[in-house]
Amino acid sequence: MDFSQLLIEKTDFISEKWVATVRQDRQIESADELSYTAIQNHLPDVLKAMATVLAEDQCSDIQSIVDASLLHGVLRAKQGFNPAEIAQEYRLLRTVIFETLEADFLKGTQREIIRSMRLIDLVIDEAIAQCFNSYVEERLQELQQLQTSLKLHNEELTRLVNVNQENLSQLAHELKNPLTSIIGYSDLFLRQHRHKNEVKDNYTNIEHIERVLRNGRHLLRLINNVLELSRYESGQMKTKPVPTDVRELIENVYEMLEPLAREKNLQLLVMSDRSPEEVIADPLQLQQIVTNLVSNAIRYTESGTIKIISKMVDDKNWAISVSDTGIGIAEEDQVRIFEPYFRIPGVDKSYAPNSTGLGLAIVSRLVTLMQGKIEVVSQVGVGTTFTVTLPLQVEMSSKG
Repeated sequence: MDFSQLLIEKTDFISEKWVATVRQDRQIESADELSYTAIQNHLPDVLKAMATVLAEDQCSDIQSIVDASLLHGVLRAKQGFNPAEIAQEYRLLRTVIFETLEADFLKGTQREIIRSMRLIDLVIDEAIAQCFNSYVEERLQELQQLQTSLKLHNEELTRLVNVNQENLSQLAHELKNPLTSIIGYSDLFLRQHRHKNEVKDNYTNIEHIERVLRNGRHLLRLINNVLELSRYESGQMKTKPVPTDVRELIENVYEMLEPLAREKNLQLLVMSDRSPEEVIADPLQLQQIVTNLVSNAIRYTESGTIKIISKMVDDKNWAISVSDTGIGIAEEDQVRIFEPYFRIPGVDKSYAPNSTGLGLAIVSRLVTLMQGKIEVVSQVGVGTTFTVTLPLQVEMSSKG
């Protein structure tokens, strides 16, 4: 039996079946939003190279397996896969190949079957090894970039502590301990990697790196919020209005946050039919306003729907509102929710993972900077609606 030729003939079928299996596997959630091509990625090259390994009359094309798997590891790191999901991908690949060729295997001799199964296993093991090598390299590069950013922010926090700005100084001081720890651990991993002949990467090391990166990203977001608030309070934040496509901006926010809503079984709706096609505004600040409001709605909503509604108000103003069916805000707390570090008393912490208490404070200040206003309507147990009204043409200015 020429199993190499059979593998080539069935490459497309194996690819399609594998992609479908990956999509259906609940252990690989990172593939949910990927296209067919993005999931398939390196597979045809690996199968083609595998065929050369199975063929007794051809030179084994091991280099193609190495190259394809290295690229696969880099891509999966960028797509946000974790090590367990990648390992599961290859387990599924092994299963799909053997299931597809099972009927043909039964027609071969015992020697042919054993040889082919052994070689297929060897190729997949090599692909896994090379994929994890490049995956770890990509994660370590991200770790290097994160460490550089955190060091710069650490210097800025030190400056803020020295200036001694009450709440900001206190928060900055509290941030420095975990920041120093993360920088230290990332430095340890990077130094170990530079001497990787002495330290062997394994699954546990990868999990530790993932944990450092995850906590580092969260801390970096918190620090950025603190520094952004500090820049506003010191009058250093400015708005740079340019023609901005409102509908495209809202769609970008939707694409970014819809997966988070889906994780909680929430429906995220966009209603922008009555939206102005174009406004003069700072697109980065406007996107931050919408992103913060929608993120907040997802964080404090356990079931139901979140709506993003954009519309004209009059010939000079337009509005965007974010409504949720979340826990709501008591009337006595509504006057304080835009204060920095304020958190609604009595709210279960499970409602607000990774909350910094700065999101709405930043939104309020950005809205003021863009010569607009923000209003809130809320009822405990029913939901909340934030409405931001802005001029169609924001004037270039600094904090007023």
